Amino acid sequence: MKYAVVNLGCKVNRVESDAFASSLDAHGAISCDAADADLIVVNTCTVTGEAEKKTRKAVRGALRANDRATVIVTGCAAAIDKDTFLAMDPRVRVMGKAELASSIDAGAWGLDAAAHGPALPVGEGYRTRVGVKVQDGCNNACTYCVVHVARGKATSVDPCEVVRQCRALASAGVKEIVLTGINLGSYRWRDEETGEATGLADLLRMLLEETADLHKDGEYPVRFRLSSVEPRDVHDDLIEVLATAGGRVCRHLHLPLQSGNSKVLREMHRPYNAEHFEAIVANLYERVPELSLSTDIICGFPGETEGEFEDTLRVARTCRFSKIHVFPYSKREGTPAAARIDQVPPGVKADRAQRLRDLGDLLRDNEREARKDTRELAVVEEEGIALTESYFEVPAPKNAKAGEMIEITL
Repeated sequence: MKYAVVNLGCKVNRVESDAFASSLDAHGAISCDAADADLIVVNTCTVTGEAEKKTRKAVRGALRANDRATVIVTGCAAAIDKDTFLAMDPRVRVMGKAELASSIDAGAWGLDAAAHGPALPVGEGYRTRVGVKVQDGCNNACTYCVVHVARGKATSVDPCEVVRQCRALASAGVKEIVLTGINLGSYRWRDEETGEATGLADLLRMLLEETADLHKDGEYPVRFRLSSVEPRDVHDDLIEVLATAGGRVCRHLHLPLQSGNSKVLREMHRPYNAEHFEAIVANLYERVPELSLSTDIICGFPGETEGEFEDTLRVARTCRFSKIHVFPYSKREGTPAAARIDQVPPGVKADRAQRLRDLGDLLRDNEREARKDTRELAVVEEEGIALTESYFEVPAPKNAKAGEMIEITL
């Protein structure tokens, strides 16, 4: 059986799509282009109105690319609006992610029910830095977001299962494992028998200990990276792990700001104000001087004034972000923000987005210059390209192999 996976959206979706693909591989399926596939899986996104349009376009594209394949639509958009996709074509099936995973294991669509090997997303066709999903869902309800509806309440994966997956990946030679979740910092597992709770910092300590010896002589041990952590979840114990792990937990955090104005943050229903965010960042830099900090910022949120946007630019400068992901506000129907009558005009949003990108480029150049002539470990992502601990892309030596960890000078 031949298959193709089409992925849209966030890093968690990417990890889930890789998991579907590796499970299909393990059950004897062969990856191919959508035009030749018997089965096409479209993992959807619905975080903004624009993302939902791209999702519908992707499903229609899969149907046009192949007139015989079964097209499985899964993910957030499918959870929100199942009927829209079912109405597109009789070949469309809408499935939850757990249902899809179970059907693969059961040998649906002509698959061999007996696995031919471990379902590891490692090797040709997969990323060298491998993601492991340890958390799903979100208990927050930001006024611009519908993901908490699509994903449901926050849940966490048993730490023993996380350790098992990470040990298997490290044993297979993976040098960087990226822990992912919809609200990763909320990770919390409680043992039903002992009542003992495991938080994100505890999980990291377990992973460091359990993978410390899973490397060959002369090679660097596997390291871990946190995909994104909300400001409210940056506690002292997490900072302590970052500060003391010697780089085995990457001294890089993606810390979403969204706005540098406290009024806008309140209207977004974000659980912090601008001053609190700046205090968190100051504490991080004091405790972890090598830290590289990236962020997400929404510009043109309904009602945002020029002065409020200027506050965001000021906070971004203060926080010295090494990378800013800029998102011009996009209405998502069904959210409180989309119903507001004080929407910012498109031209104003575009202007603010460009100014923020320009600042982001300047701050990134400044951070890279500040790290000039320093040494860092980097993972080779593909021939000639490596990614440093601080999340900078750098040239890799010609003889460096994909997946290898090397020491480089910035």
